[in-house]
Amino acid sequence: MLRSILSALALVCVTGAVQAECRDDTVFLRGDWGSARFSVDVVKTKKEQSRGLMFVESMPQSKGMLFVYDRPTSLSFWMRNTLIELDMLFIDPFGVVQHIHHRAIPLDETPIHGGDGLVGVLEINGGLSKALGIAVGTEVRHPSFVKSLAAWPC
Repeated sequence: MLRSILSALALVCVTGAVQAECRDDTVFLRGDWGSARFSVDVVKTKKEQSRGLMFVESMPQSKGMLFVYDRPTSLSFWMRNTLIELDMLFIDPFGVVQHIHHRAIPLDETPIHGGDGLVGVLEINGGLSKALGIAVGTEVRHPSFVKSLAAWPC
């Protein structure tokens, strides 16, 4: 347990890293709790979205998957064929986390409703949100969020 918490805390960025250039394969998070950076696979097509992290047996602590939608919508996810526990961060068009579903249960097909008016979902390892202190209101920095709307633009 202590090892996983220390690994999670190692993800917290120093000030210089937060100033890094926006890239499609990187998501930055910041809030009252601090900041963090994740390397991400971005999924935008229906085919990619339907597969997500299915059949993945493990994922590095600093890795995640970012689902991006063209327009605000109501989003629900499930864990069909997903073998690892996940935290799901549901994000609005301003790049602000509106809901967090902690520790989604592997293989569970119960719909996980994230809310309405959403354009993204960041999936990270289960338990990491609480370990880092990530909360509703956290700002997300990524090129997918419209620069003119984003709370933390690229």
